Amino acid sequence: QVQLVESGGGLVQAGGSLRLSCAASGRTFSSYAMGWFRQAPGKEREFVGSISWSGVTAYYADSVKGRFTISRDNAKNTVYLQMLSLKPEDTAVYYCAAVVSRRTANYLRDSVAYDYWGQGTQVTVSS
Repeated sequence: QVQLVESGGGLVQAGGSLRLSCAASGRTFSSYAMGWFRQAPGKEREFVGSISWSGVTAYYADSVKGRFTISRDNAKNTVYLQMLSLKPEDTAVYYCAAVVSRRTANYLRDSVAYDYWGQGTQVTVSS
């Protein structure tokens, strides 16, 4: 089992950047593929991006491709979401998720694929 804690959210102006972190407990973090999702008020949770257990593959939603980058440091049990050129429509609560998987990141777009979730961190982008 793994516990996930997100951090790094906040208020930023449009065009700005933020880096979210997701710290995982446990000694088997490298076994987990990781995903980032977000949920805006009144909307369903949506996929943002995913990264494979090894970090070799990453996959992004079209809405964030070219602006967001996922990376991981297995030695620190942490996955990151670097967000650049933020837009007001990026405003949401951002969640990280984990699942034991050897699949490449493009297979990990569905929230039902994940077993563990963090509590979320709020990102607000002002216009």
